[in-house]
Amino acid sequence: MQSVVVPRQSTLRRRSFAASFLPGRFDWLMGLYAENHKRLARLFAPERLTVGDYVSSVGDGLDVHLSVQERHPYTLELGLSYALLDESTGNPAPSAQLRTYLDAHMTEALHCEPGRELWQVLGPLTPARNVVQHRLRMNGFLNRWLEYLAEQGHSLATLERLPDEARAAA
Repeated sequence: MQSVVVPRQSTLRRRSFAASFLPGRFDWLMGLYAENHKRLARLFAPERLTVGDYVSSVGDGLDVHLSVQERHPYTLELGLSYALLDESTGNPAPSAQLRTYLDAHMTEALHCEPGRELWQVLGPLTPARNVVQHRLRMNGFLNRWLEYLAEQGHSLATLERLPDEARAAA
């Protein structure tokens, strides 16, 4: 009797087969960027705003500050914070530095700690896995925060541009 040898499926092939059905961390992160863009666009339509500082007030004592810092042909640099200051640092908290990719319809939270770049938060030689995890946490926070702001009634209709003198004084 002849025995039939069945080749074993490689581990790599099994993982890639499973990965085709489940989103990986990078796919999940890109999905968050897209969702953040939709939420931010519905909330404040930053692509329609000029460079400057804006405040949204809904009468709850928690005014939201949106700063359109730079406009480029395909990107916007934004700052989003409450009008609250952290007692220990003196910086607005919570606060997020955002980059909106207009052509790709994505918004990324670059960092959520004012004045600190990602490498300062994680360290200079951080493994890529930790960087992706940190970006997932920041962008998940941004997603929930944008949802909360919409539920509170913040919108383009509640957004007012601050005079340029207020920007120069800050």
